[in-house]
This record gives sequence, structure tokens and C-alpha cells, in this order.
Amino acid sequence: MAELVTIARPYAEAVFRLAKEKGQLSAWSGRLASLAAYVGNPDVAACIADPAPTAAQKADVIKSLLGKDVDGDLANFIQLLATNNRLSVLPEIADFFENLKSAEEGVKDAVVVSAFPLDDKQTRDLQPMLEAHFKSKLSLEIQVDPELIGGVKVVVGDQMLDVSVRGRLEAMATALRN
Repeated sequence: MAELVTIARPYAEAVFRLAKEKGQLSAWSGRLASLAAYVGNPDVAACIADPAPTAAQKADVIKSLLGKDVDGDLANFIQLLATNNRLSVLPEIADFFENLKSAEEGVKDAVVVSAFPLDDKQTRDLQPMLEAHFKSKLSLEIQVDPELIGGVKVVVGDQMLDVSVRGRLEAMATALRN
């Protein structure tokens, strides 16, 4: 896994610089997500791993999947990856690109652990409150842990906000022991 990140990093950084220069971070984010999804398909992965097709043929297959959304920079990027036999690393390139994009935009990843599944409205209502508390834009990842009983626990980097029933009960138990 570490080897894939080592291989993916220079490609992601190069695409990030290009996208930033052209003001196309969101567009490239979508393009890379699509490419990563296509490469994750078993049939496409088998085509990429097959030694019979040439690099140009493999690049043409990937470009054909994208349809008419392939501009010069994207076509060159796909061709470069195919020539260097790196098409299979596209999911890691996309992940690394997203990390760079989030850092550029000041967005932090937040893990929200809830006792119950949150619907879209609850998530939309919760996000501004959390962003105000943590003083940062947040990208929420929702997880469910029934042991919390109620409420949520939020982890952003090395900060944690625990407003769960279980957390409050543990705090009261600690206070009573002391």
C-alpha cells in the first residue's frame, strides 16, 4: 500500500498544480473520481492488467469510457499513465488529489459518530453547528455506534467533541468517583 502512495503522489501533485493554475480543482476532482471508479471495475481492471493491448489502446479504452468529457490535459494525463503502466493507480491518485484539494480549501475531515443513522436533513443541520464549533469547513463522514445511546461524538483531527449520552454518563461517573 505504501508503494502505491509513493507512486501516486507525484501524479496527484502534478495534476493538482495544473488544476490549481487553471482554476479547475472541482472539475479535476470529478474527473479523477470517475477515472478511479472506472479503474475499480473488474472488467476495466482486467483490460488494464492484460499485457496484450498497447499503452495507446489502454488509454483509448479509458478515454472512451469518459465520452466527450476528455479535453487535451485529461487525454495527456491518461496517455501518460498508460505509457508508464500506472492506470491501475488512479484510485490512489484520486485520493491523494482530494487530500491536497481539501487542504487548499481549508476543509477538514470530521468523523461524526451517532447512536442512530442521520438522514440528509439532520446532516445538513448539524454541519453548520460543527463548523462554527471547530472554526473550519468540514467534510463529514457519518458512522453509527448504538453504544452511544443518543447524541453524537465528533472527531476532527486531534480534537473531539462528545455530546453523546454515553459520554455524559461516563463524565458523571468520573465526577462521582472523585
